[in-house]
Amino acid sequence: MPLALLALAVSAFGIGTTEFVMMGLLPNVADDLGTSVPTAGHLVSAYAIGVVLGAPLLTAVGSRVPRKRMLLLLMALFTVGNLASALAPGFGWLIAGRFLAGLPHGAFFGVGAVVAARLVSEGRRARAVATMFLGLTVANIIGVPAATLLGQHLGWRATFLVVAAIGLCAMAVLARLVPYVPVDAHQGLGRELRALGDRQVLLGLLTAVFGFAGVFAVYSYLSAMTTEVMGFGESSVTPVLALFGIGMTLGALAAGPLTDRALRPTLYGSLGALAVVLLVFPFTVHVRWAALVTIVLLGGVGFMTTTPLQMLVMNKARHAPTLASASNHSAFNLANAGGAWLGGAAIAAGWGWTSPALVGAALTVAGLAVAAVAGLLDRDRPSSSRIVASADAEARTARSQVRADAR
Repeated sequence: MPLALLALAVSAFGIGTTEFVMMGLLPNVADDLGTSVPTAGHLVSAYAIGVVLGAPLLTAVGSRVPRKRMLLLLMALFTVGNLASALAPGFGWLIAGRFLAGLPHGAFFGVGAVVAARLVSEGRRARAVATMFLGLTVANIIGVPAATLLGQHLGWRATFLVVAAIGLCAMAVLARLVPYVPVDAHQGLGRELRALGDRQVLLGLLTAVFGFAGVFAVYSYLSAMTTEVMGFGESSVTPVLALFGIGMTLGALAAGPLTDRALRPTLYGSLGALAVVLLVFPFTVHVRWAALVTIVLLGGVGFMTTTPLQMLVMNKARHAPTLASASNHSAFNLANAGGAWLGGAAIAAGWGWTSPALVGAALTVAGLAVAAVAGLLDRDRPSSSRIVASADAEARTARSQVRADAR
């Protein structure tokens, strides 16, 4: 694999750390800024709104910008957003900083996925995309726990200063390792929008919204389940969340080669397995060792859906995959917000702490149904199992540059 993928993974590590660390710092932020924890929870929403709006908007604005330059600009915006969060004089300014930090998230992963796929041969493109996503999963094992611990001991502002420093490091490795990847002369916003309107792309995005919502219906309340249902102490929450991150990493490692071999079967299998894990979760959660195993499985099969979904929308967008690729991350964040809201509604209705798992199973089955319908409708279309957005010429250019850099 090209070293450029390492630069993309480092960037993904920083993005994943800042996305999830706020959940562990909410009490510290609320206490320091004189607000309640529920109100501080709007900081999570502000980041998610930034992702949802920024993915299509920034991708559209940068549709004619060379890919390497676009990645550097997006990471610069990410760094500024985290620095603004660290220096925020009040809660309103912190909301703005979190929104700013979220804006480049989806666009970066969208552009980065296209670049990653162009750096390798056709049969290894899903593995390349999964390698970039590994940075996101490792963030949940190392970055988020370490950043949370740092924030608890040195203050939450220190956490965002460190994340800003990671952003600067990511910019340095992107500038050094990622080769020049040109934009096709005929590619523009109109072409990207037409590709985004493809029926298969829209069905892929809808699959992401429903299928991945099942994961976050449970993950959003996993900390509370750890203490309220599993019977662990508060000190065990971080290791339990790390187990979920380990599962995510294993899922990402498995998803790459499986998706390269058979995209739709991998998508169907991962969604079906996710539904099963969510259905058994209310039963296994009462036995500690079984609960811990189920959490690893939940992270594994849940994150295994991301690579085939990413490759699906990129493949179906064909000649202009960047906007569709970025919009997929808007879909994932809508899934995060929707899953968390529906899971919380089930708890508030008095259905119990484990009820979000059943809600999540229903959402995942809905996502599987959408994926199955899309697969049936796709039988009448020519096969599009590869990205052809002038990819062959771009891929040859990028790989030649990688070889030149290596020499």
